[in-house]
Amino acid sequence: MTLIAILIGTLAAGIGSVWLAALLSFGVLARYTQHMLSLAAGALLATAFMHLLPEAFESQAGAKELFATLLVGLVFFFLLDKAELWHHGHEHHGGEHHGPEAAAHAQHDHTGHVHAAHSHHGHDHGHGEVKSGSWAVLAGDSVHAFGDGILIASAFMADLRLGVVAALAVLVHEVPHHMGDLVVLRQTSNNRRAAFVKVSLAGAVTALGGVVGYALVDQLYDYLPFFLIMASSSFIYVALADLIPQLQKRVTARETVAQIAWLAIGIGLVTLISGMAHHH
Repeated sequence: MTLIAILIGTLAAGIGSVWLAALLSFGVLARYTQHMLSLAAGALLATAFMHLLPEAFESQAGAKELFATLLVGLVFFFLLDKAELWHHGHEHHGGEHHGPEAAAHAQHDHTGHVHAAHSHHGHDHGHGEVKSGSWAVLAGDSVHAFGDGILIASAFMADLRLGVVAALAVLVHEVPHHMGDLVVLRQTSNNRRAAFVKVSLAGAVTALGGVVGYALVDQLYDYLPFFLIMASSSFIYVALADLIPQLQKRVTARETVAQIAWLAIGIGLVTLISGMAHHH
């Protein structure tokens, strides 16, 4: 009975949050691509600094080990990004692509608007200009979702009502963060459905975390802080290495104010929702 409740709770939280995020970012906010980049950067940074890291450091794990994990995570996601750009440089070495440098250069030069990037590499059509960050986001998402699954499972095993509250808390606080993920993935290919499916699959890992958590909750609980740190390192990396450089262009004062406002909205949303979730 508990296992069924865990499965329902984790799937609702993991996939429901992606669907809600997709409704918002592809529907209501679809026209504001540039603003969504700022929102995404704010949401990812706030998820890491206001939610995941504090939770990890509240555990019994030592600060030195946790910071070492954060460092390893950042370097790992940097290498993952390098591999992605390198692989892509070889895949499309014809035409305008000349290895990873061209891909990296293209990433920072033509990201003013998603559509501008795609028209620039028209012949590649959708696969053309891979911007980095997609694998880092998906890997971080999967680790984060797995950790969420363990948390939801342990809450359900303590008390059914607590489990429902935990699942709802995860669902709500993941929405702004998944909006950020969808923005990052929409940039790597202009395919909405592919972005949605990838983030949904990463969200579905919550259920896997729930099942594993149900079976091994006592053994895994000690490692939970390290899951949280690895997930946060991917979000910090993507925000600082991929999203914020795109906002560092010379724009008008009005656009700069809008960027800062949307960044603050992203941070505010996650902080507010994390705070509410934390009180349960």
